[in-house]
Amino acid sequence: MIVRIMGEGQVKLDDVHFTELNELDDDLLREVESGDEAGFRRTLSTLLDAVRRLGTPLPDDALEPSELILPADEATLEEVRELLGDDGLIPG
Repeated sequence: MIVRIMGEGQVKLDDVHFTELNELDDDLLREVESGDEAGFRRTLSTLLDAVRRLGTPLPDDALEPSELILPADEATLEEVRELLGDDGLIPG
């Protein structure tokens, strides 16, 4: 799966990593819904770090369609709230 982190670029992630990422996404969804700013900041950072660590960066000139788009580290709670679906940022 190709994942884009807004403002950074794209990484290729193997599907095997989505269990770990979905757990973080579930935490993030709860924190956004409850307005827990500190928890939101911590979990968003942890989620993005996991994507960077587990994924393989694509070259800057690669223009692959992104199957998943994640907010940048500096995204606000309100901005992420607008991006969330019923399942969070990561479907499944």
